[in-house]
Amino acid sequence: MPDNDELGAHWELVAAEILAGKVVPFLGAGANLCGRPDGMTWRRQSDWLPSGRELSFYLARRFPYQGKNRDDLVRVSQYVTLTLGSLRLYEELRLLFDRDYPPTSLHHLLAEMPSILRRHRVARPYQLIVTTNYDDVLERAFREADEPFDLVTYDAESSGPGRFVHFPHDGEPTRILEPNTYEALTTDEQTVILKIHGAVDRADKDRDSYVITEDHYIDYLARTDVSKLFPVTLVQMLRRSHCLFLGYSLRDWNLRVILNRIWGEERLRASSWAVMRKPDPLDKGLWSKRDVVILDVALEDYIVGLREALLLAPAWR
Repeated sequence: MPDNDELGAHWELVAAEILAGKVVPFLGAGANLCGRPDGMTWRRQSDWLPSGRELSFYLARRFPYQGKNRDDLVRVSQYVTLTLGSLRLYEELRLLFDRDYPPTSLHHLLAEMPSILRRHRVARPYQLIVTTNYDDVLERAFREADEPFDLVTYDAESSGPGRFVHFPHDGEPTRILEPNTYEALTTDEQTVILKIHGAVDRADKDRDSYVITEDHYIDYLARTDVSKLFPVTLVQMLRRSHCLFLGYSLRDWNLRVILNRIWGEERLRASSWAVMRKPDPLDKGLWSKRDVVILDVALEDYIVGLREALLLAPAWR
């Protein structure tokens, strides 16, 4: 674990880069565990969302999965789809995600970020936030803070062009048919939340969409030209920013696939960071390959330090 001086210097650096509009937070399933009591056993009626591993075990029990690797969400989800169909899997996922889970301190900080940046008189106090989570906790945190945002979600069930759908803050949803020319998405006037693996749609169950099976990930991997998948303005922001990975293990399929789609085998062009408790040698090796610095600190403690650094940061010019 870094000492207090190292963490303090890191928080000041990241705060300064956030003020400069150069940091993109990436939220994984572990982001929803921020502040969850140690040793707590997750149950379906809990006030906490499950980790990917907990969701996998739940589905394996719910749909008697007889294979190996019951903690492998991708494999277990593929089994459910092959045996019962995707509709049955989606129905079960909706039962879990169609609930008002309370936002964590991380979600609250991200929703508070625009007001913090406005206090620093930042001209464009908005961010791109990327998440692989299916829930709507982050969006609800923004609504509670009365902060506008554009939502962009991936449609895993679409077989034709336009795999992403843009839900403007004010306006009707638009399917992005030509991502490499779609320029209606910017962070000039509001935050952009990019849900790269789909999401529950609390208002319309027919729009639920989840990248969760082996077939879904194979479809992602088969697309060799990122400009044909992601909206061009968001790709430009990703390639020109630091990434702050929160709640991930790089061993997870979901993050490794998205990094390959955006950067290929290249190292990230800007220094980036991953907040992770007790990383093992495999994690360290995989992150090092991407030139990502690991910070061995509890996520809830990291958020406290980062928020304080943002509030105390000198005025950005």
